[in-house]
Amino acid sequence: MSDALLPSDIHELAAKVVEENRAAGRTIALAESCTGGLVCAALTEIPGSSSVLDRGFITYSNEAKMEQLDVSQDIIETFGAVSIACVWAMAQGALANSQADVAVSISGVAGPGGGTPNKPVGTVVFARALRGAEGEPEGELKSFGDLGRAGIRRQATLCALELLLP
Repeated sequence: MSDALLPSDIHELAAKVVEENRAAGRTIALAESCTGGLVCAALTEIPGSSSVLDRGFITYSNEAKMEQLDVSQDIIETFGAVSIACVWAMAQGALANSQADVAVSISGVAGPGGGTPNKPVGTVVFARALRGAEGEPEGELKSFGDLGRAGIRRQATLCALELLLP
């Protein structure tokens, strides 16, 4: 597509997310950290996305995660921002602070710095929470390796879009 801002694989998957969630009557919220709003940007490239996307939270700092998504300081201090516990709390916070039916959250180490032996560059965690669902949200840790900052953010965006499919 000639006027697409993002790469075609992201654009095509975003179109599928909008189409399938519209058909399911589902609305979406995002809580993004390392992707910095790329998932929301991908969705808003698609005409008609306003019928599906409720809102996005770009919570890059720990303070933003606590203030906008009600992530507890204990979670961040105990497990870190790049942890399943943190993204679970982010996804739940996105649902609690929106009208959405489903929320996906993303946090990770995009590099080139910031990695540790336990959480090297390329470590990204995701969670999905559904309104009214019992139990904990679904969580997943991915190790993309050091694909470079853009490569890691691109892979994280694709994974988050996949999680938004009904």
